[in-house]
Amino acid sequence: MTNVVGTRAVFGVVVPSTNTVVEHDYWRAGVPDIAYRAGSMYIPNPVMGDDRDFEALIAQIRASIDTAVRDVLTAQPDRMVMGMSAETFWGGVAGNAAFEQRLRDRTGLPVTTGASSCRAALRTFGCRRIAVFSPYQPIADTEVGRFFTEAGFEVAAITGLRCPTAMDIARVEPDRLRAVVAELDGPDVEAIVQVGTNLSFVALADELERVLDKPVIAINAATLWHALREHGIDDRVEGAGRLLREF
Repeated sequence: MTNVVGTRAVFGVVVPSTNTVVEHDYWRAGVPDIAYRAGSMYIPNPVMGDDRDFEALIAQIRASIDTAVRDVLTAQPDRMVMGMSAETFWGGVAGNAAFEQRLRDRTGLPVTTGASSCRAALRTFGCRRIAVFSPYQPIADTEVGRFFTEAGFEVAAITGLRCPTAMDIARVEPDRLRAVVAELDGPDVEAIVQVGTNLSFVALADELERVLDKPVIAINAATLWHALREHGIDDRVEGAGRLLREF
């Protein structure tokens, strides 16, 4: 339900308690009269140094998401936006669809997830062969690759940064991200996709798109774009990539 600071929409945003980037990216976009109410999924043990750790992190997300959604709903939002990405890719296309349906059933609201937003963005650009990077461990990269493959894309390469903790995701420096993109890029790659919502990449993606002359999709830009457009809001945003600037 709209209010005086969100006269056009109030988006409920679910983020891990370790995440400092999602809300920053959404507010920085400066879309007028959109309000965001964040609910945190409590992550008591943010270690993700190997596959076993990462599975434990996913278990923490699953254990706390209902509480985070409950808290968000007290603000009576108009849409739910998942400000975390790994769980939205888990189980491929069918897993994503089931996750979204559970949220719709739980909230009675339309839902935006990272996986669906990236798929919609790539279809909007008309790209098929992609390269992907994440802050994850191999077990999660496998799930990300599975989703994109099942969604009809050819994954030329996928690279995980293997961040040791969930907080370290937000500490990755731009120069390292530039190097990763340079390694992934090639004449046969039509788009670069970044996943992992605590990775600060929106502004850098905008810069790299202009250099590479191809779509570079930051997941936080994609989820904001999807939420806005699906909600009938067509504002164009500068500094956050072609997706929000042109489509």
